[in-house]
Amino acid sequence: MSSTPETIIEFDTVNKWYASNGYHVLRDISLKFHKGEKVVICGPSGSGKSTLIRCVNALEDYQEGRLTVDGTVVGDDLKGIDRVRREVGMVFQQFNLFPHLTVLENLILSPTWVSRLPRKEAIDRAMAQLERVRIAEHALKYPLQLSGGQQQRVAIARALCLTPKIMLFDEPTSALDPEMIKEVLDVMIGLADQGMTMLCVTHEMGFAKAVADRVIFMDQGQVVEQNTPDAFFNHPQHERSRDFLSKILGH
Repeated sequence: MSSTPETIIEFDTVNKWYASNGYHVLRDISLKFHKGEKVVICGPSGSGKSTLIRCVNALEDYQEGRLTVDGTVVGDDLKGIDRVRREVGMVFQQFNLFPHLTVLENLILSPTWVSRLPRKEAIDRAMAQLERVRIAEHALKYPLQLSGGQQQRVAIARALCLTPKIMLFDEPTSALDPEMIKEVLDVMIGLADQGMTMLCVTHEMGFAKAVADRVIFMDQGQVVEQNTPDAFFNHPQHERSRDFLSKILGH
């Protein structure tokens, strides 16, 4: 038996240009992500990191190369995109909760409509995920009655209700006040401990050190460096990585 880890996402020479201005946002990206791997993607603003993870669930398209997610090629095939989106949960900077629905109603909406789950089963699943993110006592409140950190935990629970194999996080703490960041990161650390495949775009370097199996540093649409957190933070190989770390860590 080979002990080679199973690849769950593969970018093979992927290129993307923005149609509006021709900007080359992803340049020859070739990356493999393994099942159960926790990867933090960092880099300066405009480096392509959010676009990279948004390609995984086809929120962004690409023009060249090949992207495979759990055996499905992400491209123009709508059935394939649908299949991928059922396996990939995503949490954004903004919580994107429906303000006129309770927390519980926000969570059961997609499972009952998209997955055709019976309502009782959807409620049971939603409550289990709210327990998982430690916010079950707020199930009947409306989003605006909650703090930003609580709303982001609800957004994580909502993504988990579709039982994804992969979770994508796009700067999930950047819209939060500093005192709320820790509660969201604690939930994400809990998910990492349970073996979830996670790709996380974040500037929270403490989280990267604590959780990541690998750190990928991007700049100008390219992967400049990738390494273990220990090697990346203590012995960055490239001038651009060193410059980025000195700005973000203040040394």
